[in-house]
Amino acid sequence: MTWQTQRLPGDHPPVASGKIGVLLINLGTPDGPDPDSVRRYLKQFLSDKRVVEIPPIIWQLILRGIILNTRPQKSSRAYSKIWTERGSPLADITGRQAEAMVGRFGEKVTVDYAMRYGNPSIESRLTALMADGCDRILIAPMYPQYCAATTATVFDEIARVLGKMRWQPALRFVPPYHDDPGFIAALADDLTRQVRGLAFAPEVMLLSFHGMPQQTLEKGDPYYCHCMKTARLLREELATRPEFAGVRFETTFQSRFGPASWLEPSTDATLIAEGGKGTKRLVVAAPGFAADCVETLEELALEGRDEFLEAGGTDYAVLDCLNTSDDGLAMIDAMLRRELSGWI
Repeated sequence: MTWQTQRLPGDHPPVASGKIGVLLINLGTPDGPDPDSVRRYLKQFLSDKRVVEIPPIIWQLILRGIILNTRPQKSSRAYSKIWTERGSPLADITGRQAEAMVGRFGEKVTVDYAMRYGNPSIESRLTALMADGCDRILIAPMYPQYCAATTATVFDEIARVLGKMRWQPALRFVPPYHDDPGFIAALADDLTRQVRGLAFAPEVMLLSFHGMPQQTLEKGDPYYCHCMKTARLLREELATRPEFAGVRFETTFQSRFGPASWLEPSTDATLIAEGGKGTKRLVVAAPGFAADCVETLEELALEGRDEFLEAGGTDYAVLDCLNTSDDGLAMIDAMLRRELSGWI
C-alpha cells in the first residue's frame, strides 16, 4: 500500500512522514588533503572486510603497523594536487549531482548525497532524511559496475544504520547500470563531444576501470564481467561515429595496490607500452567512475601523462567523467525516475 495522507486526531503529536528520500552514494574522500585526514579516511576504508579480503587479525597488523604510517604521506600529496576551493572533487561533484536532481520529482521528494567512507556519512544523511519525514528512501550507489568492495559495502552500511532504528523506512536500491542503454548512450554522447573538442585526433582510446584483485573474479564477483560489458557496448557505439574512425580501443585496469595479482592489463603498463611501440596520440576515458576523483584527476591525468609522454607519446588527454554534464544528469534523472516508479 502506498503512503496515505495522515489523518491524526487533534491531540496527536505531529508526525513527520509522507516524504520520499533519494540518497546518491559514492565511495568517499578524506576531509582534507593533509596526512592526518587521509590517515583517518584510509583507516576506515581499508578496515572494511569487503575491501580487503585478508583475515582481520593479519591485515590489521599490516594496516596499523605499516600502511597507516607510510601511505598517508604519499596519498596526501596526490590529494593536494587535485583539491579545490570547494574541497574534494568527488564529494563536490556528487553533491552537485544531487543538487541538480532537486525539484525534478515533485515537492515531496528530497534528494541528498553521502560518502560510503568519510563525510557526509551515510548514517548522518539517512538519519536526516528520516527526521525530515522520508519514510520511503531510494538508495542510489553511483557505481555503474557491481562489485562487493563497492556496491555491497553500501548495503552493509545501510543495514548497520537501520539495525539501530526502531522505526525504519521502506527502501529501494538502484541496481548496477553497467549495460543500461541510457548509460551507454550518455557516455558515448559525452565522450564524442569531448573528443570533438581535442586539438588532436587520437589513435588509441583506453577505457580504464578501477582495478580489483584477481581473486575477486575467481570468487564469483561480477565486477570484471560488468566492466568488460560496459567497454564492449561503449566501443561498439563509438565505432559508429566519425570522431572515432580508425581509433583502436583498449580496456585496462588501474590503481593496483599491494603484491597480490590484480585484473589485467594494467593501465600504467599499457600507457608505457603504447608509447614504446610508437603510439603518439592517446586518450583515456574512465567509464567506471560516475564522478572525477583522485584516481582520474591525479593518477590518470597527471601520472598517466608523464608515463605516456616519457615512453614516446606526444599527445595525451584524459576525458571527464559524466559528472554534471547534460548527458550525465539526464541519465541520472531517467535512472532515478524509473526506480521511483510507483512512489511518485
